[in-house]
Amino acid sequence: MAERKKLLEVEHLKQYFGTGKKHEVRAVDDVSFHIYEGETFGLVGESGCGKSTTGRSISRLYRPTGGSVRFDGEDIAHINDRRAMMKFRREVQMIFQDPYASLNPRMKVKDIIAEGIDVHGLAKNDKERDEAVYGLLELVGLHSSHATRYPHEFSGGQRQRIGIARALAVKPRFIVCDEPISALDVSIQAQVVNLLQDLQKSQSLTYLFIAHDLSMVKFISDRIGVMYFGKLVEMGSSDEIYRLGVHPYTESLLSAIPLPDPEYERSRKRIAYVPAPDDGKERSLREIAPGHMVYCAPDEAEGYARRREGKM
Repeated sequence: MAERKKLLEVEHLKQYFGTGKKHEVRAVDDVSFHIYEGETFGLVGESGCGKSTTGRSISRLYRPTGGSVRFDGEDIAHINDRRAMMKFRREVQMIFQDPYASLNPRMKVKDIIAEGIDVHGLAKNDKERDEAVYGLLELVGLHSSHATRYPHEFSGGQRQRIGIARALAVKPRFIVCDEPISALDVSIQAQVVNLLQDLQKSQSLTYLFIAHDLSMVKFISDRIGVMYFGKLVEMGSSDEIYRLGVHPYTESLLSAIPLPDPEYERSRKRIAYVPAPDDGKERSLREIAPGHMVYCAPDEAEGYARRREGKM
């Protein structure tokens, strides 16, 4: 069996704000993971845990404080040449959380979608540009007649489809989906997730899917990383994290997932996560089973492995 290609490799990523000041914020602190070409890696955690900052560092909206981010073998922190950065910007795109704030209200839809086409010179003339926009609108489930309208004329779900079309306009290989459904009605969320999955197959895309809803992340992701307070605390296949998650924070997230069962919901108890006080132990992601990693000290790994076996 051929070895899978790692499209993105994140090693010891650090993203600090206010470095050296009294109130230094370590938004991302020594995070490592990789994403295979063609897969969806889910990054899940509560608000403020650093997952969106991780996505922005990967897409070079922030310059990483430390560590390395290699996209297709090249460390993005060392991209300084304009041509090389343009190539990176074309290959790595982002879908933002808020479809109301991420679209310019003064621009028509066709101009919003065609921004990347114009910047990268992907259309020879206006006719080719318009045809590309119409094709993208239909690809995301909208109609070509929507091209001449403004963002305020659309619902939240339709606006997010426009945002997806804008990301696809430059034919990227990798897309950072930064909580793309959290601002949408629950009834619309599944439609957008299904669209992303269909596009992944038809356009040969790789995703980093960021969200705080573990059940939705499980649905779309091949592998999941659970993030807490700037660190990855657990990582494994989506099924493994969902069924066999053993870190106390993962268990807390799992306990908060509602089920369509009134009896269960009446008796459901949320497991609170209370971080243990600093005991000076050196902790890092350690493998407790093939592909299943937990943030722990060396002497804690065996206990987590037994805990995992007890859930099987």
